Amino acid sequence: MFANVDSIAFLFATQAIVFAILSFVLFMYFRAFNREYVKYWLFSLVFLSCYYASSAMLPSLGTYQVSGYWQLFYGQVQQVGFYLFVAFLLFGLYSAKMKKQPSKRIIIVVLGTAIFIGLSAATLFSFDEYNVFNRFYLKVSLQSFIFACCFLGTSFYLFIDERPHFSSKILLAFCLLLGIRYLLYSFISIVAVTEQWFNQFSLFLLYFDIGSHSVLGFILLIWMQGSERNMAVHAISRAQYLGKHDSLTGALNRVQVMEKLSEAIVFAGKKSCQLAIFLIDIKQFKFINDTYGLKTGDYILGEIAKRLNNSILLPKAVGRLSGDSFMFVIEYQNASSINRVPEHLHQVINRAYGYENQEVHIQASIGFCTFPKNGQKAEDLLQKANLALHHAETNNIPTIAFESGMQAEGRRLLLKENELRTAITNDEFVLYYQPQLNLLTNKLEGVEALARWQHPEKGLLSPASFLDDIDALNMNSEFDIYILNKACSATARWYQQFKRRVAIAVNVTAVEFQDPQFVDKIQNLLLVNNLPSKYLELEITENVLMTDINMAMDTIITLQNMGIKVSIDDFGTGYSSLAYLRKLPIDKIKIDRSFITEVATNDSDLTIVKSMIKLSHGLGKRVLAEGVENKDQLNVLRNLGCDAVQGFFIDKPLPEEKLIKYLSRKSQ
Repeated sequence: MFANVDSIAFLFATQAIVFAILSFVLFMYFRAFNREYVKYWLFSLVFLSCYYASSAMLPSLGTYQVSGYWQLFYGQVQQVGFYLFVAFLLFGLYSAKMKKQPSKRIIIVVLGTAIFIGLSAATLFSFDEYNVFNRFYLKVSLQSFIFACCFLGTSFYLFIDERPHFSSKILLAFCLLLGIRYLLYSFISIVAVTEQWFNQFSLFLLYFDIGSHSVLGFILLIWMQGSERNMAVHAISRAQYLGKHDSLTGALNRVQVMEKLSEAIVFAGKKSCQLAIFLIDIKQFKFINDTYGLKTGDYILGEIAKRLNNSILLPKAVGRLSGDSFMFVIEYQNASSINRVPEHLHQVINRAYGYENQEVHIQASIGFCTFPKNGQKAEDLLQKANLALHHAETNNIPTIAFESGMQAEGRRLLLKENELRTAITNDEFVLYYQPQLNLLTNKLEGVEALARWQHPEKGLLSPASFLDDIDALNMNSEFDIYILNKACSATARWYQQFKRRVAIAVNVTAVEFQDPQFVDKIQNLLLVNNLPSKYLELEITENVLMTDINMAMDTIITLQNMGIKVSIDDFGTGYSSLAYLRKLPIDKIKIDRSFITEVATNDSDLTIVKSMIKLSHGLGKRVLAEGVENKDQLNVLRNLGCDAVQGFFIDKPLPEEKLIKYLSRKSQ
């Protein structure tokens, strides 16, 4: 039985089974590791298996005429399968080398072309017995030339590859050999097709191709094994790198920069040199993230690390300690040279950052200490540099060096922070309410909420005893929301008890007002306390506007659209003077008490207050004067057309129980 079986057909069938099994191996590998290039090579071997299976069904070598439609079908599968085998082989190689997939457009064009050429070569002249040479040239010569171009081009691509590895070199030799084979056969098939030895030569190449395809299967398996090994090595290297470096900026992480600092201390001690340890913190970096986006913020952090590493001062260590905090360590010989370093660092950091057609400008606070003057150990030096940085941020100073008194201040602030947080948790802060008198109606216009601390040991404390510490500890946002909540809750209670709404004004710091979530927080407070928005007034100071006037204007407009009034507190004492009144969509300005104290006796103050009131009214804004303490001041302000006043002459700040008595009398 087996004696009658065509040996070539049996060999083709065996190859089809072998490559089908190998395709299954690649399929399991792809399921396990999901490598895109393996998917392409899987398809390549599937089509190679189809090529051998269809070849087994066709007549023996040398017969190119089709005698039936089944033979036409097998011939089409053979031609298309072989073209697709090469196409997917090259797609897989591209994906493996470039670490990305070919574009869908390229895949569609290449596969469409391969199918068209394969079908055309198998179909044209198939049933014409007089066009044997045309059938031969289409099926053999054209195919060989196309494959020669593909394999020789691939070998050249692998040759110029900058990162060759063992599997790549083997595949280079394989593609070069196949390219030469197909190129020679393409030309020989044209000039020697009628020679007697040509059939024997073709038979030899058939066995050569079967062997080379088997070798190709082993090469692909070797490539996959080598690729996984390289990825494992890369992963280990990456893990080692990340163990020492910050993943975002590439700078040393906290652990490594401290090790570098310790090494630099030992080395500097041996050389009798000095070290300067600078801590750099970016001002309002949260605002940059919220305004320009996290990608822009990440880019800026990476650019800062790059600039610091490339500094002309040749730093001994550059590291990222936390979100927007960096350490910069240099070695120096004399004290005079260290004084120029902060200026250099500010210039490096302040230079504009361009990202996606946006230009971002930032500023930094810098605190520093020196070795051996300020300490002998890395942790001590870091702590002292951090104290200096905190002092710089608290006092809005660009750069400051560590001084011994800062340690005591740092310890005091640490204790004060715990005390303040406990006070908020235990609700030890109380609100006093200063009435505001409407001069047109001579009735209560509203009240201003003022915070006091009912300290369990020290008694009632004024704002001067804790507001500066809250600012130094960056607790402004937390404290503002706490006070706003108390104020909204109080006016809600008064309405439930006396069915009377009282407008309440609350001071808001620049930190909280610039929070992108500020408006949402206010909406939530109004909703929780069932408070109509027109009974809440927010007072901001002029430094809020100077930080970012465009953002401040957007926030003010949003609040006003909600029905909330916004006023400027202590007007005239800051930067804005009268010019900003033209731009700002505020409802009211509050003239600072420093202009009211001598308004009845000092012509200069009288002229200033008169101008403020006149200009404010001209721009459609109401005016409230603070610090009215006698009748003469009140009469002058009334004659000048001031809309409202507050001060001790009207009433001092009242605790809630006294204000309730006033409200209860009015409600009867």
